[in-house]
Amino acid sequence: MEVGKGGKEVSGGEKDVSGNHLGDKKVTVVFVLGGPGSGKGTQCANIVEHFGFTHLSAGDLLRAEIKSGSENGTMIQNMIKEGKIVPSEVTIKLLQRAMLESENNKFLIDGFPRNEENRAAFEEVTNIVPEFVLFFDCSEEEMEKRLLNRNQGREDDNIDTIRKRFKVFVESSLPVVEYYNSKGKVKKIDAGKPINEVFDDVKGIFSLSHEKILEHIMAQSLKPIKWPTGADLSKG
Repeated sequence: MEVGKGGKEVSGGEKDVSGNHLGDKKVTVVFVLGGPGSGKGTQCANIVEHFGFTHLSAGDLLRAEIKSGSENGTMIQNMIKEGKIVPSEVTIKLLQRAMLESENNKFLIDGFPRNEENRAAFEEVTNIVPEFVLFFDCSEEEMEKRLLNRNQGREDDNIDTIRKRFKVFVESSLPVVEYYNSKGKVKKIDAGKPINEVFDDVKGIFSLSHEKILEHIMAQSLKPIKWPTGADLSKG
């Protein structure tokens, strides 16, 4: 799929993307951010189950594209091998494609934007503004303990690499949280608590958001009907 600046169709018959719309499809996007080990993956699974969102992980999409053996996937794999950063536009195109191909219209985008350049590019390319940003706030001490204790066979779960990942998160991703916080878009969760307690807080946020959406729909449906002047409503 080729998507040009502003999400306009470039080739392949893709639809235009503008104003939280993918073609004719209006979407609700929630960015999910938090440091490594903050538990956002676990909570995303809970949100999917209870609130009907589709979970999109930028990292998973990149890995799936590499595994597909496509020309795009080979390019991504070569960049990673060479230690280069995958351009924001590449990840954004994968996210757009996943949203277009899904039958759902509510999406959790996990682990993206990772930095201010990602954020600016996403807004410029898609014209999509997140409903809000769910930020899992957790101390480095707690995240480090979780990462060292978990048994997922991940090569990057050693003390030195973990601390480097913390440093990257603080330097690159926290400015994204701060940007959206200045816009009143951040919902902060104390992620240091037990999983069930964290999800209780998450449920409170998503339940309130769901109620606001329903209120908006009801307000639109209750607007008075403007009948044509002189219309005879006694007929029919």
